[in-house]
Amino acid sequence: MTKTSTCVYHFLVLNWYIFLNYYIPHIGKDEEKLKEFHDGGRSKYLTLLNLAIFFGVACLDDVLKRVIGKKDIKFVTSFRDLLFTTLAFPISTFVFLVFWALFHYDRNLVYPKGLDDFFPAWVNHAMHTSIFPFSLVETILRPHHYPSKKLGLALLGACNFAYIVRILWRYIQTGNWVYPVFASLSPLGIILFFSATYVLSAGIYLFGEKINHWKWGAIVKPRRKKN
Repeated sequence: MTKTSTCVYHFLVLNWYIFLNYYIPHIGKDEEKLKEFHDGGRSKYLTLLNLAIFFGVACLDDVLKRVIGKKDIKFVTSFRDLLFTTLAFPISTFVFLVFWALFHYDRNLVYPKGLDDFFPAWVNHAMHTSIFPFSLVETILRPHHYPSKKLGLALLGACNFAYIVRILWRYIQTGNWVYPVFASLSPLGIILFFSATYVLSAGIYLFGEKINHWKWGAIVKPRRKKN
């Protein structure tokens, strides 16, 4: 893609996620049957918000490079890369893999069939399917400079921990789990589940780094740091 095409791509995806972050929470908000979903489930939209923020920064980076020049916006470019490598790609890929694996095993664990009466099928795919191809295209579209493995995995772990705290806090406040799968697990099972999520997220992070190096190795190698 040309720089103009990349800029247009970022702009279109950004507006798509802005629309979703506004539209999805308002679906069926007056339905009593969805009270549990909306009271305890807004954490589900964090993946969309995360991608909206990333593509917003990517758009800002595109615009500033055209207006100011590359050398004057190193901070924005570095922040863009940090967001993508430690958050956007690992989290979106993780959600895509885990959601659909559980959905096909037993959809009641993550997305009860009753929600189909209120949420169009495209909304489910917008939240849990489109996030992966958009992130994958971004990986192939342009190079991203990864931090050291120690820093990258530490930031990913911190974000995972913050999300776990949010899930537990919402449960304490509302008595409802963000996803029904947690209700079927014992306290030890929940601990093991959260531990496994970090291991999988870390594996995805390293996989994304491999893809980035395979596609852009000659470009990103000079800025890579040793652990």
